[in-house]
Amino acid sequence: MRIRQGGTGDVPAIVAMLDGAVAWLVQEGRTGQWGTEPWSARPQGVEKVTEVVRSGVAWLAEVDAVPAGAVVLAPYPSEHVPRVAEPEVFVRLLVTDRRHAGHGVGRTLLAHTVEEARRQDIGLVRVDCYAGAGGRLVEYYRRNGFTPAETFTVGEWPGQVLERRVL
Repeated sequence: MRIRQGGTGDVPAIVAMLDGAVAWLVQEGRTGQWGTEPWSARPQGVEKVTEVVRSGVAWLAEVDAVPAGAVVLAPYPSEHVPRVAEPEVFVRLLVTDRRHAGHGVGRTLLAHTVEEARRQDIGLVRVDCYAGAGGRLVEYYRRNGFTPAETFTVGEWPGQVLERRVL
């Protein structure tokens, strides 16, 4: 697996990974996170991904030169998460191509995130995620060294902010 810096040219690959995640969640009967419609079928979905990539630094994990996962890091959180009074690296997006699920792509990208924070001499990494579906995504981040902080709700969507100290 190789990690490289990405950019807006990678938006189609990232959207395709999100489409795969939506299809998988629908198959699992878990539509609360992103609904049932692929990101690529929603112009506002593609615009949102493009804006997230533009607002941060995208990193792509590649397997045999093919994108297998992506993370977008920013120095500030998503609009629905309160800012903190210290520098941070905020995970704005993390997605793995379903063909590579279970092979450590997400874990590798989160480890890269921690190294980026250390490289920038920043001691805090935070992420927000969907807290529904029995907290499965929250548990994923806990297994990767994050601790739950505050909760939030956007409409009917339950969210969880998690953090990890890295220095």
